[in-house]
Amino acid sequence: MYWPVLILSGLLEAVWATALGRSEGLSRLGPSVVFLVAAALSMVGLGYAMRGLPTGTAYAVWTGIGASLTVLYGMATGAETVSVAKAVCLVAIVAGVVGLKVLH
Repeated sequence: MYWPVLILSGLLEAVWATALGRSEGLSRLGPSVVFLVAAALSMVGLGYAMRGLPTGTAYAVWTGIGASLTVLYGMATGAETVSVAKAVCLVAIVAGVVGLKVLH
């Protein structure tokens, strides 16, 4: 049960990071509320996952999922430029996350 919760928490990390960016320094109410709720749930899930997974592995997977999805969302919306170099870096992050899961 720890891995699914960790993956969901990583997804929520991408949600709160995106909402934080859209909140304009927490000055817009809607994105600020999304940020606060998603951040709290993401942290709770990460904490739960760390009960059964090594801290380093859980944290690396959590940040890897969140960072990758946040960049992909930015690319999909046009907020981030798309390049081969960025794609290679994202593949490296995902490969590292998968590697940590497999080696666990």
